[in-house]
Amino acid sequence: MKIAINHVVGMDYTLKNDQGETLDTSEGRSPLLYIQGIGNIIPGLEKALEGKEVGDHVKVRIAPEEGYGIKEETLIQKVPKDQFETSENLEIGMQFEVETAQGQLVVSVIKIEDDHIVVDGNHPLAGVSLNFDVKVKEVRPATAEELRHGHVHGPGGHHHH
Repeated sequence: MKIAINHVVGMDYTLKNDQGETLDTSEGRSPLLYIQGIGNIIPGLEKALEGKEVGDHVKVRIAPEEGYGIKEETLIQKVPKDQFETSENLEIGMQFEVETAQGQLVVSVIKIEDDHIVVDGNHPLAGVSLNFDVKVKEVRPATAEELRHGHVHGPGGHHHH
């Protein structure tokens, strides 16, 4: 059975950046399950897996445009430290939810200065080329219920990235 829209796909994967660092992997876990064609995973990986079958091994490099997007400079902002109640405990990499004109945004602290902190609202992998190494472990049609809910049910499902 080939991977096609509205099929459930189970895959083992490792994701590395161009420096060869592993960013994410299913190693030691059960395969990641997702539904093809409905935006469960990034578009570039869906495209690369379309038409593949169980046992296929796919290595693909996905540009940021088809991954988590380009870094938007406008999402990087300086915030006065006194806006944070916990400013003495701030660390680089901490994440906060903030209200913006566009709704809620999760920002990460990327720099701490004397009276300001710099936060970045981009996805941590925005602007990063993604090198996926994928083994297809399972392909089956999604159930009506899974399609209604928009995600896979049962073991390995419910990875909301």
